[in-house]
Amino acid sequence: MKTWMAVLLGLGMTVIAVAASPEPLPYRIVVTGGELLNGVYPDSHTHFLARTLRPLGAHCLGSMIVDDVREQMLDTLRFATNGVRLVIVTGGLGPTPNDITRETLSEFTGIPLREDPDLVSGMAQRSRQPREHLRPNLRRQAEVPTRGAYLKSINGTAAGLVFEMESLVIVALPGPPRELQPMVIKELLPYLRRKFGVRPLGATLTLRFVGVGQSQISQTIKDRVTIPPEVVVTSLFEGGRVDFFFSLPNNDTASEATLSKLKEQIRGLLSDYLYAEDDSSLEEVVIRKLQAAGGALALAEVATGGQLATQLNRVTGATNVVAGAYAAPTEETLARLLKTRSEVSELAVAAARQTQSAWALAVGRSQVALKFPDGQVLTKPLVLRGPDEEARALLVTQLLDFLRRSLRGKAEIP
Repeated sequence: MKTWMAVLLGLGMTVIAVAASPEPLPYRIVVTGGELLNGVYPDSHTHFLARTLRPLGAHCLGSMIVDDVREQMLDTLRFATNGVRLVIVTGGLGPTPNDITRETLSEFTGIPLREDPDLVSGMAQRSRQPREHLRPNLRRQAEVPTRGAYLKSINGTAAGLVFEMESLVIVALPGPPRELQPMVIKELLPYLRRKFGVRPLGATLTLRFVGVGQSQISQTIKDRVTIPPEVVVTSLFEGGRVDFFFSLPNNDTASEATLSKLKEQIRGLLSDYLYAEDDSSLEEVVIRKLQAAGGALALAEVATGGQLATQLNRVTGATNVVAGAYAAPTEETLARLLKTRSEVSELAVAAARQTQSAWALAVGRSQVALKFPDGQVLTKPLVLRGPDEEARALLVTQLLDFLRRSLRGKAEIP
């Protein structure tokens, strides 16, 4: 458990002491996207934003959905900005032609855009190509307001944008929930604290789950746990991982005791899915478990396109645990690289042999195989739920959970 201030400091944020606002911060939400108006997707952004900002003293006066059409967006912004100090716009920051939020907000506010060199460098690094080779539509995502700020992207390429006018701030957030929700928690909340002096949360409990749905966790807690009325519950879903936050207005012994009791109750019901009780990522948990178990891990990847190695190698200390990684488009190509047969079990054994690793994980198109230090190889069927990045991210999460469970003696693929 941590205070919200400690959470922000733990994320590397600079928290500036600002007197708490005597009045609630009024704001409106503008959700962009024709697919929402056509009923293709529900509007989950309003629920998440309103529930997340309410404990800070931010009061939502209304939410509107508008198509990605310049004239309609300008009309909506004229209404949304009336009588508030903050407007939050979601969606339309991507690289496609109908992503016009950035340019429309620049026109509405009169604040020009500039290309941020740090964002371009980060984009080039992620795509593994020189910055001069980046496509123009991708580089658009590195354009930020000349007056204001930007919010760093946690899980995507598009930064959040902050347009600061004399008596009004308009914040633009990316549309995909897996990008928007972490950005709100880790970037927007500290900004609102600095800019508007919204009150920080008091004592806060963070519980992180994997291998179970957000609705199942909510239903289990509703049916089996008594939540005191003063506890504010928010949740965040991203790539198969679910975070729940339990917050109280005060940071005192009684609040800590209340949250500690809640933690024990929830842990008793959902411990199999609970991977962290702090801000540790699933990747960090797996790396720590490998370090504790002893021996390095080798990876051989087909279905994930090397993303599993990429995610693990972002963790501090991973270079002492991840001994090597191989990636190829097919098992047959991977087999030629490793000089073995194309069965995933053989790929795992060969990867371990090539890197002299105690552990090895091979991910094929329909199976995953894990080689243990004693030579045993466990093989499981695998289902890739589509060819897009979201499906691949979900698969990486499932594989990390598979490693987590294996390292504690419960090897299962959710």
